[in-house]
Amino acid sequence: MKLKSPLIGILAFIIVLLTMPIGHAVMILMEHLLNPQNVIFAAVALGLVGLALLIFGFFHTNKTGAAFSGFFGGLLVWTGWIEFSFVYYADRYQVAPLMENGEIVTKPEYLIMPSSVGFLAILLFYYLFGTKTTCPFFNWVKRLFKIQKTKLTQHSIVNPSVSSFMEIIMLLWLFYLVLLFSYDDNFFGDRHFVTYFVAFGSLIWSIILFARLLKKQDMYSALRHSMPTVIIFWNFVEIMGRWEFFSEFWIEPMNYVLEISLLIAALFISTSIGLISKSRHRVHSA
Repeated sequence: MKLKSPLIGILAFIIVLLTMPIGHAVMILMEHLLNPQNVIFAAVALGLVGLALLIFGFFHTNKTGAAFSGFFGGLLVWTGWIEFSFVYYADRYQVAPLMENGEIVTKPEYLIMPSSVGFLAILLFYYLFGTKTTCPFFNWVKRLFKIQKTKLTQHSIVNPSVSSFMEIIMLLWLFYLVLLFSYDDNFFGDRHFVTYFVAFGSLIWSIILFARLLKKQDMYSALRHSMPTVIIFWNFVEIMGRWEFFSEFWIEPMNYVLEISLLIAALFISTSIGLISKSRHRVHSA
């Protein structure tokens, strides 16, 4: 199957976009359908599958296949080992959720997640100064501040699986914290000007990124570019849901089995097309 731009970019965007509500739904289903002990085992297993995908992608000879493996591996590790670790400790120490008008507006695990901001800052520093990266945003910052490549970093090889794996985790982590700090009344609050700026700034930013995405000529580049495009766009979706502009059916998967099933089927079909599609141009090394 041979796809041409802009279809390549649209397909990549759809693939990454579908993982956002499905990821939320899977996490909630695990919490509701499994007892606490089994949730721990399931979360560990989920992370192990993600790690296996990362390793598989590391040795994959095709860049597109490697990038897909790293991407899905990162999603599984994020959900299984990172998000559920916050769930576990929030539950273990009985952290209370944030309530407004008798409803939960922020779950306990997300109240303690901002405590990881220091770790994120160190990793961001590492990507700016300590290693080569294919992330357009980091490379733009490096050019803006004239951060020179050293002899060591300029010749470093970026494996497609590892770079996709790390990119999706870093993006999810970064923008989770952006939203959580925006929602926090001790800093801003969900009706603060800053939160409006994050919402509509993310929408505008994602539209610009999407326009660039439509010019991508191969699935590997499109998938890598879709990750920030979708996650930045998802900031707008999350905030609109917070403001109750629409019902987030993916946070109630037990009540929307058909809808979630259709999303999963659509993800499977679109990913299959993405993996078997042939680009017009030869994919260059990262």
